[in-house]
Amino acid sequence: MKAFNTLTRRRFLGSSAALAGASAMGGVLGAGSALAQTPLTVGFIYVGPKDDFGYNQAHAEGAAAVKAMPGVTVLEEENVPESVDVQNTMESMINFDGATLIFPTSFGYFNPHILELAPKFPNVRFQHAGGLWTPENPANIGSYFGYIGMGQYLNGVAAGHASVTKKIGFVAAKPIPQVVNNINSFLLGARSVDPSITCQVIFTGEWSLAVKEAEATNALCDQGCDVITCHVDGPKVVCETAAGRGAFVCGYHADQTALAGDKYLTGAEWNWAGVYTGMIETVQAGGTIDNFVRGGLAENFIKMSPLGPAVSDAGRAQFEATKAEIMAGGFAAYKGPLKDNTGAEVVPAGTAMVETDVAIESIGYLVEGVIGSTS
Repeated sequence: MKAFNTLTRRRFLGSSAALAGASAMGGVLGAGSALAQTPLTVGFIYVGPKDDFGYNQAHAEGAAAVKAMPGVTVLEEENVPESVDVQNTMESMINFDGATLIFPTSFGYFNPHILELAPKFPNVRFQHAGGLWTPENPANIGSYFGYIGMGQYLNGVAAGHASVTKKIGFVAAKPIPQVVNNINSFLLGARSVDPSITCQVIFTGEWSLAVKEAEATNALCDQGCDVITCHVDGPKVVCETAAGRGAFVCGYHADQTALAGDKYLTGAEWNWAGVYTGMIETVQAGGTIDNFVRGGLAENFIKMSPLGPAVSDAGRAQFEATKAEIMAGGFAAYKGPLKDNTGAEVVPAGTAMVETDVAIESIGYLVEGVIGSTS
């Protein structure tokens, strides 16, 4: 089909029901064997650039694996805001290019944008990266994500052994549950080494805002934080700024060893290639992708960056032992008695929340020892 540039996609508004129906290319995803015999067009949408050393790059690396699959055409658009722009992008991928499976990868694409568009295109599958799907949503919407909080817990173990000041720092974008869980997990991992460690968090308010990320990182260093991690789309600024100030770095989304050098301890990375190719294979075989798809280290949804030279022998030993526990399944970072940072009990004594507990995907509190607020 004819290619269209970004400007064309975002201005296009599909209005023909007949055209929408024709674009379905053979019926509902997974409805029958006909789809497996039809070339599949898949769309990937990123909120930032594909080479951001972070969230968008990780998804783009997964899309690259899909490009190598036979019978699949891959469409990609980067720098698409969490606004009506993403609706225009999705709609043009469907109507112009015949996409029947779309991966809108940013959290803010879901509500209202995917929710508004999915009923208009019942024969198109919308797979959203995040934890917002509920059974009440249209059946052609799905949710996929990984238990990357376990990666941040392992980051915390490495940080706990490396920290001299017993102060670690976290640069965060927005106080949504996935970010909050990563902050908590980072500190809880560090406190498995030393219960006196605290974590200062600074929220920038945006997924990608280099100036605020640099300011936040410098502020954390000024306050004595000697190990820093983050949950922003592109960790490049945080990593380079922290390392430049002499702080150790734990990465996120992708491997940032090249950015922080010897100051890089390890990092929690996405491993989307196998996830995406697995979902595509399901569709090509005439199956249906589950509406709720999750996995962790054991399922290869996430992976850890290699340990850096600054990680001590004791740190390596605890890191590897904890990683083995996580790989075995049933690992719980949240163990009672546990309070939030306002003093309220959030996990009673004798109870725990394992990594697969759905309640973690709606967490809104910061645990005791985290210095900062979500409001």
